[in-house]
Amino acid sequence: MQALFKTDESWAGLILRVALGGVIFAHGAQKLLGWYGGFGFDGTMGFFTQKMGLPWLVAFLVIIGESIGSLGLIAGLLTRFTAASFIVIMLGAIVTVHLPQGFFMNWFGQQQGEGFEYHLLVIAMSLALLVVGGGKWSLDGLIAKWLGEPAKSQPSEARDQKYAFRTL
Repeated sequence: MQALFKTDESWAGLILRVALGGVIFAHGAQKLLGWYGGFGFDGTMGFFTQKMGLPWLVAFLVIIGESIGSLGLIAGLLTRFTAASFIVIMLGAIVTVHLPQGFFMNWFGQQQGEGFEYHLLVIAMSLALLVVGGGKWSLDGLIAKWLGEPAKSQPSEARDQKYAFRTL
């Protein structure tokens, strides 16, 4: 349990989780609710299972992970679990869809689809969250305290070079 909830009071974790959660939520809202020009739950499930051939459980977990998971990430709840699930989702998206398009996004409309540079950024941000946890004002930090597990490091440790480097 300690490894799942422990975090520090760094701004890095807070900034990463709110930024990543906000961006991923927009994609999840397309899939779950049909917002921002998306197809909603039924349309996305149909596309994932019928057109792409994904098992229904994988399709369902992607939709829930990107929508509900991103809200949890913003709040700092199960930060490491959500970050790990984003890594799996993005690796799946790269392998199943974006790898043939190359690295770059389709900025000028000259490719068949989008490249995978966005996905690599999500993976990098998620890896950073796996290391530092939810950071300042995260529910993970509150849960760790409630379970009697002290926060990994306190602001007074910011003078330590290793801590300062890790929170950049």
